[in-house]
Amino acid sequence: QEEKKQLTLKVEELERKLESTSAQNIEFLQVIAKREESIHQCQLRLEEKSRECSSLARQLEMAIEDAKRQVEQSRERAVSRERATQSKMLDLETHLSRNKTELNQLRRSKEDAERRYESRLQDLRDRLEQSESTNRSMQNYVQFLKSSYDNVF
Repeated sequence: QEEKKQLTLKVEELERKLESTSAQNIEFLQVIAKREESIHQCQLRLEEKSRECSSLARQLEMAIEDAKRQVEQSRERAVSRERATQSKMLDLETHLSRNKTELNQLRRSKEDAERRYESRLQDLRDRLEQSESTNRSMQNYVQFLKSSYDNVF
C-alpha cells in the first residue's frame, strides 16, 4: 500500500509535471505561432519594401535617364548656339573686312580726287596768272601805242 501510495504520488506528480509541461508546450507553441506570424508579417513587409525599392530604383533610373537626356539636349542647344554665334561672328568679321576695304578704297579715291583737284586748281592759278600777265602786257602795249600815237600827232 505504501508503495502504491508512493507510486500514486509519483504518478500524480508526474501528471502535474506532464500538465505543466503540456501547458509550457502550449505556451511555447503559442509563442512559436506568434513568432511565425510575426516572421510572416515581416516577410510580407520585406517583400512589399523590396517591391517599393524596385519601383523607386526604376523611377530613379528613369529620372537619371531623363536628366541625362535633358543635359544632352541642353548641351546640343548650347553647341548649336555657339556655332550660330561663331558663324555670325565670321559673317560680321567678313562684313567688317569688306567695309574696311571699301573705306580704304574710298580714302584712296578721295585722296586721288583731292590731288587731281589740287593739280587742276594749280593749273587754273597758273593759267590765271599767265592770263593776267598777258593782260598786263597788252595793257602796257596799248599804253605804249596810245602814248606813241599821242607823240606822233
